[in-house]
Amino acid sequence: MATKSLQEQLLGIGLVDKKKVKKLKAESLQLKQKIKKGKALATGDDGRQEELKRQREEKAEKDRALNMERQKLAEQKAIQGQIRQMIEQNRIRKQDGDIAYHFTDNKKVKQLYISQSMHDDLSRGRLAIVKLEQQYELVPEPVAVKITERDPSYVLVCNNRVESVDDDPYADFQIPDDLMW
Repeated sequence: MATKSLQEQLLGIGLVDKKKVKKLKAESLQLKQKIKKGKALATGDDGRQEELKRQREEKAEKDRALNMERQKLAEQKAIQGQIRQMIEQNRIRKQDGDIAYHFTDNKKVKQLYISQSMHDDLSRGRLAIVKLEQQYELVPEPVAVKITERDPSYVLVCNNRVESVDDDPYADFQIPDDLMW
């Protein structure tokens, strides 16, 4: 027994007539020609293609924004690492002294006991107080300026550098102890 094609079987049963078979053959031939030429796009595919293109563009925009955010976080981490390294490499050992140097940290008055020479250097702007985690460190003024350029929140005290003035009219007057800050 030879197998019959689907069209022949449908014709034999009586579900389709010869006109419909010819029409379907012509449509399938046209469709094959369009496929060969690369023009086979159904009418519903145009809207679908535009929707897919729009979704791809939205996804690309979200990815760009996410990448920018990640880059900013990486830059902030790098800056924090640089600041940490500068402080750790340039910190000056605090000489335990009997002079309390008062400064503010987040609207709270803190004090650091240092020697007289360190107190003078802080007052004249040669040293600065920076905060690393929960500790206060003393660093030279040029290092504090570099830290301030990257993130000013680390530097708590950095007075303007003042060299000794020879013709200071108040040089002869002593500053009372209760006015030392």
